[in-house]
Amino acid sequence: MLKEFNKVMDYIEQHLTDDISGEVISAITGLSDYHFRRMFSYLAGMPLQEYIRNRRLAAANAELINGTSVTEVAFLYGYQSPDGFSRAFREWSGMLPSQAAKTGIQKTFPKFVFFIDIKGGVSMEFKIEKKSAFNIVGVSKRVPMQFEGVNQSIVELAKTLTDQQRKEMHELADLNPHSVLNVSYDADERFLKDEGYLTHMIGFATTKENPFDDLEQITIEESLWAVFPNEGPFPTTLQETYANIYSEWLPSSDYVPADVPGISFTKHGDQPGWAYSEVWMAVKKKQMNQA
Repeated sequence: MLKEFNKVMDYIEQHLTDDISGEVISAITGLSDYHFRRMFSYLAGMPLQEYIRNRRLAAANAELINGTSVTEVAFLYGYQSPDGFSRAFREWSGMLPSQAAKTGIQKTFPKFVFFIDIKGGVSMEFKIEKKSAFNIVGVSKRVPMQFEGVNQSIVELAKTLTDQQRKEMHELADLNPHSVLNVSYDADERFLKDEGYLTHMIGFATTKENPFDDLEQITIEESLWAVFPNEGPFPTTLQETYANIYSEWLPSSDYVPADVPGISFTKHGDQPGWAYSEVWMAVKKKQMNQA
């Protein structure tokens, strides 16, 4: 997987003055737009959009020092006006483009190269298991994508559940883990923006069809799943598990994420602030050209 990420860095470098094609990058990595951006964010420590912006501004800085006018550089790197470019350049470098051109001062931002740095890394417990198709019944809403921290829109969704809906979901629930599932899917394809929405459902797994008008149903196709159990302070441990899946496990595993809704659940114990959670990621074996 790291080989494919380095190919993406090469592609971005060759197209700094062009529109970056999300379709091409997905073809290189074999990942959806959503999974690529999430994995990049954990590996690089910054969103993809910020990386591309920094590389373009660093290249623009070099153009200015070589005598290219501010107006030419602004339009070359995709800004709508010289004023917009000047504001972005000053925010990034601490000086106006004209100052950089006059003084020859250059701020750099090197191209990223991904490699495995073994430091006695994170030990992760996981299992691979095949699950037959099943349904999830519950309630859902479009929520902002958020890779870290507590998503308040999901908290608000949980608060909307009525006692009647809870009763109906429990009536239908007949599959492990017999716990409330958090399910995310249908993310916006916004390659150059680290924003957008996805659909989040709170519900239960079942083999039954939903007969209730106040509940929704989605069907999860038969899939191979990587299951990551974790236990500890909540939500820190769960969030760290997601980070380790994308930054440690996926780059070194024989699998890539499949285009299937992501699932997690949490069981709170007697100890305050402590919980057992599982993350379920549908996966598929890497193709030979992704090895």
